[in-house]
Amino acid sequence: MNGLLDDYLVDPEVSLLDKTRMQAQVLVPVVRALRARLGKDEADALVKQALRDWSKQLFAGIAAGIDGSPRGKWAAIQKVFGEVSGREVEFEVRRHDEQALDIDVTRCRFADFFRALGEPELGALLICAADFDIAAAGEGEVALDRAQTIMQGAPECTFRYRFAPREAR
Repeated sequence: MNGLLDDYLVDPEVSLLDKTRMQAQVLVPVVRALRARLGKDEADALVKQALRDWSKQLFAGIAAGIDGSPRGKWAAIQKVFGEVSGREVEFEVRRHDEQALDIDVTRCRFADFFRALGEPELGALLICAADFDIAAAGEGEVALDRAQTIMQGAPECTFRYRFAPREAR
């Protein structure tokens, strides 16, 4: 790894799944305590907003430190994040050309972990939502649509990236 995600991973020798397990050791009891105090809806909304804000800032900061076009920034983050998270998923590339990248994730150890904990919503916030923040690094040159995820009970995750046409040079 070229160090792009070192601040996020903290220790590049620790797998992303193990890092996620460590986060869950702290977050799950906090989320459950908040639910007991505030009620499920209010607590989940609070946690969702906090984690979404954190992820957006994180990946925007990473993108800001990369030279190049917005699509190039997305590609750099996507490549490294894909290498790191790819160890924990099985996937098939359905299409990859100048207009689109379609990937179906057919097995996800992150989903297995969070579903076993009974906290797939937390897993979706920590893992799945980050994909949209990475796509946002493309500043409109990259769009992501994902109709379903394994984390939310679907048989596969459908990543559908669309790329804005490149300007003629």
